[in-house]
Amino acid sequence: MLDAKIPAGPLESKWSDYKGHCKLVNPANKRKLEVIVVGTGLAGASAAATLGELGYKVKAFCFQDSPRRAHSIAAQGGINAAKNYQNDGDSIFRLFYDTIKGGDYRAREANVHRLSEVSGSIIDQCVAQGVPFAREYGGLLSNRSFGGTQVQRTFYAAGQTGQQLLIGAYQALERQVALGNVKMYARHEMLDIVMVEGKARGIIARNLVNGELERHFGSAVLLCTGGYGNVFYLSTNAMGSNVTAAWKAHRKGAAFANPCFTQIHPTCIPVSGDHQSKLTLMSESLRNDGRIWVPAKKDDSRKPNEIPEQERDYYLERRYPAFGNLVPRDVASRAAKERCDAGYGVGSSKQAVYLDYAAAIERYGKIEASKQGNDNVPKEEIIAMGKQVVKEKYGNLFDMYQKITGENPYEVPMRIYPAVHYTMGGLWVDYELQTTLSGVYALGEANFSDHGANRLGASALMQGLADGYFVIPYTIGNYLADEIYNKPISTDHPAFVEAEKAVSDRISQLKNINGKQSVESFHKRLGKIMWDKCGMARNKEGLTEAIAEIQALKKEFWSDVRIPGEINEMNPELDKANRVADFIELGELMCIDALNREESCGGHFREEFQTPEGEALRDDAKFMYVAAWEFAGESNWNLQKEPLVYDVIKPSQRNYK
Repeated sequence: MLDAKIPAGPLESKWSDYKGHCKLVNPANKRKLEVIVVGTGLAGASAAATLGELGYKVKAFCFQDSPRRAHSIAAQGGINAAKNYQNDGDSIFRLFYDTIKGGDYRAREANVHRLSEVSGSIIDQCVAQGVPFAREYGGLLSNRSFGGTQVQRTFYAAGQTGQQLLIGAYQALERQVALGNVKMYARHEMLDIVMVEGKARGIIARNLVNGELERHFGSAVLLCTGGYGNVFYLSTNAMGSNVTAAWKAHRKGAAFANPCFTQIHPTCIPVSGDHQSKLTLMSESLRNDGRIWVPAKKDDSRKPNEIPEQERDYYLERRYPAFGNLVPRDVASRAAKERCDAGYGVGSSKQAVYLDYAAAIERYGKIEASKQGNDNVPKEEIIAMGKQVVKEKYGNLFDMYQKITGENPYEVPMRIYPAVHYTMGGLWVDYELQTTLSGVYALGEANFSDHGANRLGASALMQGLADGYFVIPYTIGNYLADEIYNKPISTDHPAFVEAEKAVSDRISQLKNINGKQSVESFHKRLGKIMWDKCGMARNKEGLTEAIAEIQALKKEFWSDVRIPGEINEMNPELDKANRVADFIELGELMCIDALNREESCGGHFREEFQTPEGEALRDDAKFMYVAAWEFAGESNWNLQKEPLVYDVIKPSQRNYK
């Protein structure tokens, strides 16, 4: 049975009561305890830095050459927090409500409320670190809007918020490295968890520079390794992002929750051909000022600036007048797909819609002219002033778009289309962020807990930093307080020897296949199956076909993959093969989960279950639960269900109209 360990009592006091009653580890004992942190993005870097600051001996692992290369830098638009600086009606409860509703009532109330509670402290922490958040004229931190809300609660640093937050966490981490509290293992990849008598006692890691396997002891293991969007091959994720660490924990017994809950981001640069290996995200912050439209006439081949206003369909504003262009990501993505499928798409592929800044540029220009007290400014000057304001707010995003497409978005609308971005599924964790494996924790995007079936924009950074800075320091103490009686285990222990041998045997098996097909070709084929049949829209027939196709692909992979190079050397193809093998197994489970969930909710859209208006149609009577899958052998999983109980919010059909 799954025990979420949710504290008793009123929702608003659960976290404070927990902190007041959880076990503590005294400073002298913290120095005796070793904690392993796998991944050094926002969740991992903040956790490692904080635990090091508290006095624990921390070992931090990342497969990049520096924590600063973590994919967290790609989160451009902002970070949510219920500060209510705008005095526009925001509150902890409002952030909590928006997050639950945005996730289509498939998230755990207690975790989401805690996230909302600590959100304000994250901003204070990051400001103290020197993160250069945008500020208003009077000096207050600036906010902008994101999808799924009707308030301005998103703090930002131009269009590089993730990068600036990561630098703050990285500085805190490096300070602990310098003090000797954290030992950093760059270019290392975790390939297995070592369990002794039912508890995690360390990991097996591969040194990616020389290929050697290493054993590392730890009293607890924190997995902070991000999401698994690269199972689709084409996604906004960095090419190195993978599921391997989480998947190894899953195969050792950690339940994997809601794997089919994948987020499709509506604001990406469209696919331009078969040559691409990844897609580029244009921040959701652009929807704050940009207007999304398509021609009102099918197959309109005119240039966007040649189409008059009355012949444009601002379809989000038309369909969802209350939220307009700021509907949640799943809603905006499906609406774009619907327009393109109906023949209104733009660009050479007809698989794109316009994101237009002309109105925002003119509006900002008029504001600047008003500041000067001049009512007779020529339109050209108004446009020039407006462009300057937009450049200050979004300039690096506009520059990036121009470099990739060759088009000037200040002059012509951007072309965008939905793409895989974030994964709401992940390792099942309880209120303490512990998986079903004792001593193994999952933080940030690696766990499932806070976003339900659809993550609101600007909440990924919030969750990663909340888990690392403010949650795990308390909850891990509740576990480690009992571990002070257990002495460190030698890495010569039979469990370490056995785990290393299993990893070594798998690597040798992969390398010795000596087939004819490249790892990349298998990844690409898997991605096409996943996107076509488990992407923005799913149905029973397609998912059934996908499961069979993935099982066949797995057999082919393990009999015909070709991996050049040797084992005991730097071998990126071998690293990639390990990851793609895990992606193939994950892809099968994702399709099984999607087939099992006979409803539509958030990013999981089953074509058989929709309202007459084409919106997601939930089935709360049958599916108001977290689907936690336990590995039971090749192509075999057992389903455990964690019922979702809503004591404060009453689930209803989502309405953004």
